[in-house]
Amino acid sequence: MVGPWGARFRGRLLPCAVGRGGIGAKRAEGDGVTPVGVHRIERILVRKDRETGVGYPWYSRSLSVVTFSAIGPADGWSDDPADPDYNRLVKRPHRFSHEALRRADPMYDIVAVLDWNRHPPVAGLGSAIFLHVWRKARHPTAGCVAFARADLEWVLARWTPRSRVVVRG
Repeated sequence: MVGPWGARFRGRLLPCAVGRGGIGAKRAEGDGVTPVGVHRIERILVRKDRETGVGYPWYSRSLSVVTFSAIGPADGWSDDPADPDYNRLVKRPHRFSHEALRRADPMYDIVAVLDWNRHPPVAGLGSAIFLHVWRKARHPTAGCVAFARADLEWVLARWTPRSRVVVRG
C-alpha cells in the first residue's frame, strides 16, 4: 500500500516518493498526480549495462511474473496525447513528445510499468506511471512512485502474480 510518505509491502514500511501533485484522482497529462487505485506491474525494464556485480538478484523470479526487457539507447515512452502510441514504449527519434528511458542518472535503471491508463490508453489521462529509483530521498516525481534502489529491488524480488500496487490518498 502506497501513501504520501511510505509504502507497506510484505510487512515492511519502505520510504518512497510520489507525485509533486500528491496522491489523488488523475486529471490530466502532466498534472504530477500519483493516481489512486489498485495497479498491476505489467512490465519491468532495466538498464542491463548498469547491473551491479551480482546482476539483478530478482531477475529470474520476475520473468515468470511480468514481461522483462532491457532498456535500449533508442527506447522512450510516449507522453503526447496526440500520439497514436500514447502511453506506450516507443523508439526514438519519435515525432511526438516522449520521455527518454535511457538516462544519464540512475532514475530509470529499473522501471516497473504499472497498468495505469493502458488498455486502451485514454489520450490525456496520464502516462508513464512507473515504480522506479528515486532521484533523491522523497524528492517528488512526475506522478510515479519512486524508491531507493535497494528497496525497489527488494519489492521486485518478492513480487508475485497476485501482488498489487495499492495507492491510497
